[in-house]
Amino acid sequence: MSKGKSGGMGETIRTIVYAMLIAGGVRTLAFEPFNIPSGSMIPSLLIGDYLFVSKYAYGYSRYSMPFGIGPGGGRIMDRAPERGDVIVFKKPPENKIDYIKRVVGLPGDRIQVKGGILFINGTAVERKRIEDFVERDKDGNILRAPQYVETLPNGRKHKIIEFLGDNGPADNTMEYVVPPGHYFMMGDNRDNSADSRFLSEVGYVPAENFVGRAEILFFSGDGSAALWEVWRWPWAIRYSRLLQGIE
Repeated sequence: MSKGKSGGMGETIRTIVYAMLIAGGVRTLAFEPFNIPSGSMIPSLLIGDYLFVSKYAYGYSRYSMPFGIGPGGGRIMDRAPERGDVIVFKKPPENKIDYIKRVVGLPGDRIQVKGGILFINGTAVERKRIEDFVERDKDGNILRAPQYVETLPNGRKHKIIEFLGDNGPADNTMEYVVPPGHYFMMGDNRDNSADSRFLSEVGYVPAENFVGRAEILFFSGDGSAALWEVWRWPWAIRYSRLLQGIE
């Protein structure tokens, strides 16, 4: 092989290596893509949504690193989340599965749901009824549910739905007291979310388990086209959701 060809091949390899290192660094320290596999965060997030999660929002722990590599025992550059943030975290107690929920309870808070109404420290969270949530699933069925705007004590607003009205399996709960260093997480689809209301399934989430904060949607598909059916994607993309921020 000539010197010119050898040099060109070496430059190509170096470029590829640099690109991989940069991509790995971005994914490790800045942003990680995440897709929504379930309906627990409807209406804020739909099945088939793809979003970016900011890894730096709350500092770093072993669970925000690829493959859980790194020392345990807390976070570095730790920053506390705000009530209302949507967070990807490793579900306790096994700390392996990625979940995404909304922070409603901070350390020391008393949390309870009574008749579908969220209570924080003994005060009912404001909930205003709006138009029903309506969505067509991949089989063409129409889904309809009562929809509300919930306003948290810090003024953050977001939408929730109640498919079973106010008589779902977790619409009347005990009072929970959030331990130090932990957070109370709930899905916006209140009747179809395994979250902190179920202590044996999820329970209180340690800050160490946070992967990052959901920031922006960059792609959304309605599930009507398989991954390999490229010719059907123009009709399967939810264009109105692209580049949408997370409430």
